[in-house]
Amino acid sequence: MASDPARYTGFEWDAGNLTKNAAKHDVTCREAEEIFFNQPLVVAPDPAHSQSEPRFRVLGRTNADRLLHLNFTPRGDKLRIISGRLMNRKERAFYETRRR
Repeated sequence: MASDPARYTGFEWDAGNLTKNAAKHDVTCREAEEIFFNQPLVVAPDPAHSQSEPRFRVLGRTNADRLLHLNFTPRGDKLRIISGRLMNRKERAFYETRRR
């Protein structure tokens, strides 16, 4: 189950998403991957976008303490990150309640 990202062995990136998140949201691939190694990590299913495969949303922080919202899907033993952006105000408030 993808709600436990620690069981995966790495990341997979779609060629189109390698530069899209950095250009559109100023979030690099490395930053997006960092949040899976920092706590707290808040993972939830994303049923609205799970028509063809299970998708999940995750809130987490980078090593530089930037707060990110990612969408991902499990692919075998890898996590495929679909998109990444900074958390919005509502997401930050929710995340901060988990940080304490």
